[in-house]
Amino acid sequence: MFDTELLRSFVAVAESGGFTRAAERLHLTQSAVSAQIRRLEEQAGCPLLTRSTRSVALTEKGETLLSYARTILHLNEDAHARLTGSKLTGTIRIGTSEDFASTCLPHILRRFRASHPGVLLEVEVGIPPVLLQALDQERLDLVLGSRCRGEARGWRLWQEPLVWAFSEHDSLPCDRELPLAFFPEPCPYREAAIESMALNNQPWQIAYVSPSVAGVRAAALAGLAITPLPRSALGSGLRELGREDGLPDLPDVEFLVCTRDENRTKPSRTLVEMIRDATARRPVS
Repeated sequence: MFDTELLRSFVAVAESGGFTRAAERLHLTQSAVSAQIRRLEEQAGCPLLTRSTRSVALTEKGETLLSYARTILHLNEDAHARLTGSKLTGTIRIGTSEDFASTCLPHILRRFRASHPGVLLEVEVGIPPVLLQALDQERLDLVLGSRCRGEARGWRLWQEPLVWAFSEHDSLPCDRELPLAFFPEPCPYREAAIESMALNNQPWQIAYVSPSVAGVRAAALAGLAITPLPRSALGSGLRELGREDGLPDLPDVEFLVCTRDENRTKPSRTLVEMIRDATARRPVS
């Protein structure tokens, strides 16, 4: 039988990539976290982490336990909230890109609201760079978005390829500049695509601009333009293009949750943990 407090420290170390950040997240000393991990390894009867002077990595047994630990902690918190009634109150101001708003976020927020009915949720959908500015200005409590490159900020939820998307039923134009569909600036997909195209000899032009995923997908579905999308967003009617079609490789896209750590409230911390737990179990693209 594993101690849930030890499991909580183990998950924090695994997700933080080290004892220092895990200790900050748990509001414990680094030595206390190290002691808890040693106790958990004693309970497990095997090493769970490999340690070096610069990093911490999971062993094979550690990878196995991590999945169980997240599930155990989630079930424990959910049972406690339902039996005792959550005492969390306040407001969480959430900024989210459309990628999240139209896919996994509604299910997560529904589950959160069922467990913590006293917390008011306010959601703003927008472009990640703009939302991050609002986070820095303290107009938002957390942001869900993506990046293709840039500063290491926030917690990575998952990573997948950014790909060129086009209609399954139309042929690419060969006698003119390739028409491209983008989100307005600033946009990480747009910046990555333009940078990649700049290294390619194929002429191109911006033919379609839309502030929504639905808009750029519609342009691609109609055969009007090619657009960069996360592979998971292709959906029915779109195909992935690549080098064989004369298009350059695109970088991977990382999906993130960012918070203002120095001013994180208990409700927002609880929601972030639920988001990280839910997205950790999503299928890999």
